Amino acid sequence: MSTPTDADADPAAGVGGTGATATGPLLETRDLRVHFPLRKRGRRGKSGVVKAVDGVDLRVDPGETLGLVGESGCGKSTLGSAVMGVRPEARGEVRYRSGQGRVLDAAAVSGADLAAYRREVRMVFQDPHASLNPRMTLLDIIGEPLRVLLGVGGSELEDRVTAILRRVGLRPDHLRRYPHAFSGGERQRVSIARALVCEPRLVVADEAVSALDVSVRSQILNLLQDLQDDMGLTYLFISHDLSVVEHLCDRVAVMYLGRVVETGPTADIYADPRHPYTEALISAVPIPDPRMRGSRERIRLRGELPDPADPPAGCPFHTRCAYATDRCANEAPPLREVAPGRLAACHYAEELTLSGVS
Repeated sequence: MSTPTDADADPAAGVGGTGATATGPLLETRDLRVHFPLRKRGRRGKSGVVKAVDGVDLRVDPGETLGLVGESGCGKSTLGSAVMGVRPEARGEVRYRSGQGRVLDAAAVSGADLAAYRREVRMVFQDPHASLNPRMTLLDIIGEPLRVLLGVGGSELEDRVTAILRRVGLRPDHLRRYPHAFSGGERQRVSIARALVCEPRLVVADEAVSALDVSVRSQILNLLQDLQDDMGLTYLFISHDLSVVEHLCDRVAVMYLGRVVETGPTADIYADPRHPYTEALISAVPIPDPRMRGSRERIRLRGELPDPADPPAGCPFHTRCAYATDRCANEAPPLREVAPGRLAACHYAEELTLSGVS
């Protein structure tokens, strides 16, 4: 990936080079690809590449929460790690508009720009048990980004860690305790505190509540919303739980087999999906009202998820789609605008009548 300059700026998208105005997306990916090579083992072993992320164009606007959804293995977490700039296999562009209005490429930044990117773009991981070092106290865990990225130490570091602990609902006298002393929900609060202690602008939350009990999950979701309002945060929220995404996110991007197949405002996507895969996902969302259960038919996709090392020709979803035609088997549909603010990668997006959440 190359660092964007003024010469390749896109005025229509509001993305420029150094010194651009603070308009347009906060984060934008262009033809983002993450392919992993397969090593051939034995005489019959296959070689090739696994296309975990395959040509994704995505944008995240300032102050919004973009939900990234799809089945396990569709490439959501890989895309999130590519946004964080920790995937050397990534190709394409991850363009981020810094607090100074400069557009940086996540894979090409270095020096002061790299430190700024890592300070302004932070991540909350899925498993709070595995993502916290059991040999470090909360002061060390949360204070590490301050030491490494900002050079903060001594009493100032302790004061800032104490302040963020209070902000996420933990007591300051927990500073010198170790992660094993806390519950799963409290550990995730520690993870959130670590992500926010440097006052970032964008937070990538990778299945941040999926490992928690339902009651704790609602508390963490409310905390994330409160912190977003208080700190002006922008979220890329990766999840397989469409109920959570409906509650939290302003817009949704649906991934299938490494590609985005539909994007749009959350309410519009759930009420009126334009891609058959989105329709199938929404049909699996539980209905909380017991009187309404059974009123909506669950769509069960035929066949298995294709091998990402050998994806089908044409539309990647056609092997499981009830609406597929010969055209779908031979021609890959582009991700295109099918309604104001709505993009879908389906040849028949305007013609199909798909069921959403009533």
